Amino acid sequence: MSRDFLLELGMEEMPAKFAPDAARQMRENASRQLEALRLSFAALSVYVTPRRLALLVSGLAERQADTEEETRGPAVKAAYDEAGRPTRAALGFAAGQGVEAADLFAREFKGVPYVFARRFRAGTAAAELLPAFGAELIAALRFPKPMRWGEADMRFVRPLRWLVALYGAEVVPLTCAGLTAGRLSRGHRVLGGEVVIPAAGDYAALLAQAGFVLAEREERREIVRRQVVQTAAALAPGAAADLTPELLEEVTDLLEYPTALWGRVPAEYMELPEEVVTTPMREHQRYFPVRAASGELLPYFITVRNGDDRSLDTVRAGNEKVLRARLADAAFYFREDRKKPLAAYVPELDRVTYHDRLGSTGLRVERLRRLTVVLADALKLPPARAELAERTAFLAKADLVTRMVYDFPELQGIMGAYYARADGEDETVCAGIREHYRPRFSGDALPASEPGTIVSLADKLDAVTAFFALGLIPTGSQDPYALRRQALGAAQILMRENADLDVQPLLAAAYAALAGQGASLAPWAEIEEPLRDFFRRRLKYILMEEKGCSHDAADCVLAAGADRPYAAAARAAALTLARPEEDFTSFVNAYTRCHNLGGQAAWPARAGELLTEPTEQNLLRALTAAEEPVAAAAAAGDFSGAYRLARALVAPVDALFEAVMIMAADESLRAARLALLSRSARVLGVLGDLTLLT
Repeated sequence: MSRDFLLELGMEEMPAKFAPDAARQMRENASRQLEALRLSFAALSVYVTPRRLALLVSGLAERQADTEEETRGPAVKAAYDEAGRPTRAALGFAAGQGVEAADLFAREFKGVPYVFARRFRAGTAAAELLPAFGAELIAALRFPKPMRWGEADMRFVRPLRWLVALYGAEVVPLTCAGLTAGRLSRGHRVLGGEVVIPAAGDYAALLAQAGFVLAEREERREIVRRQVVQTAAALAPGAAADLTPELLEEVTDLLEYPTALWGRVPAEYMELPEEVVTTPMREHQRYFPVRAASGELLPYFITVRNGDDRSLDTVRAGNEKVLRARLADAAFYFREDRKKPLAAYVPELDRVTYHDRLGSTGLRVERLRRLTVVLADALKLPPARAELAERTAFLAKADLVTRMVYDFPELQGIMGAYYARADGEDETVCAGIREHYRPRFSGDALPASEPGTIVSLADKLDAVTAFFALGLIPTGSQDPYALRRQALGAAQILMRENADLDVQPLLAAAYAALAGQGASLAPWAEIEEPLRDFFRRRLKYILMEEKGCSHDAADCVLAAGADRPYAAAARAAALTLARPEEDFTSFVNAYTRCHNLGGQAAWPARAGELLTEPTEQNLLRALTAAEEPVAAAAAAGDFSGAYRLARALVAPVDALFEAVMIMAADESLRAARLALLSRSARVLGVLGDLTLLT
């Protein structure tokens, strides 16, 4: 026998960004707790809207599963006397377990015979367990910035206003935050009133019918998506909404009963840069912009109200009025900002604090310019291109003090690019200003222009180095300055062929720029290795999560060096291609034997005279022929080619081990043979430390 169980937490409006994680926690915690309680169920559903978080367990068993437990007692020799009678130890153990001494049985444990007791435990009725289960489920939920309210002792994402807890048709006696659970839920704040839930399984259907609430999140999202698509298509032939996944998810979690409608953008504001029009729509009002089939922005927006289709004209007018005010502000800011060139804003950055221990953003711009010069030199750029990169660094942060970016911080970099273009700056400089914040999030595009790539690298290397030098290093889940994201972005850029650089001297240059401004920093010797290791871990993440490397393959290639991300990625790609080959195992075995025996043995001056055996001479000739070509191929990033060249050593290495005793009695000969193996290991290890492969 089974029944459905419902737990609904009714609350003040929960922020949309918390809804997906709240649903995940509810599902995972409930599944884990039910398993621990030995209560079987058929299905588990979670419902989340701004005003409720609910769990429906379908087909929940009426009792726990019965159990049979075995407990180990004293050793047999202590449990029975010579006549086979139970001793006091056995009798006491049996009494403690609630069984008769005659029911004890013997079994070996780790080679020693012990007595065991077997006890049958009948499962407890689910109805007795559910009050505690519900209370624990609520207590286990975690939210950023939880609230306290009234006289309640608990903290929650928003104040709780009602509770529903039903097992089948019976109310579960559950109390929380001064509330007592019942069967009375609440519908849509305006359209729906109180909704009586007769039985747990009726929950979602009754809310939709009587309460104007679509509790099922996936259903609600699909309705939003479909309505937005249909509304856009009706506006103009080929028109489509900018239905970004992030905005769709947020809108879904902002409402309980969706109805899409369109509004119009005044024609005079369509002259503004596109992002100036769409940013207030998306970021401030949660509207969907509309585009023509050609991709051109149309003078419409689509919004989704939390309610039905009554009085849509009034709702439309209200939304148009709000957007018109936002765009009027933007147009004013745009006109004011254009009264002077972008370069004229740079001195104002001296009045903007970047960090209280690092000084102003103006000082940071100076560091970015210095680091840009270092990067341009490392990339061997001609003077004209290096000058464009430095100009980009000079202008990159200037828009931070413009009126537009002050009110719409999402437009930093974007407005700088528009203003620079209007000032007649080189197009690559404009692109670099726009791109230098990239990648801003996981999956974001990398900067495409040369100045954008260089300044983005400088920006990220400066930030990571600066905060490490201040001792503000990420720990656990705490990363307030987004240094992991910054280092990850820098590593992704450095993995590209046109940015094949060594990160170590770049970090040193970033530190030197900081030290040159008189900041109080930790000594470079203290942070150099932690910094390099921080980048190494980001690089390993990229190799595994983005490049498809296994854990052992990532460790293998990074052991050969992690300071050049492009080389590490190329090495990993070559290893991935080589591993399935039939003769790769022989290659690994040859490397392992040379590596383990040869170690870091130095090449003796008389090695050529001592290595007189034919197999020694053969390996030495093969090694001499392979070393330079393998190194050249690796330097060019052709690690597959380097691997193919290095394979020429496998047969001579195997022959050497078959023919001679490496650990010869003669000390000089032994040293020469070990040095030969060490040199061979360096060539065979072109893909990394193959001993780390499992």
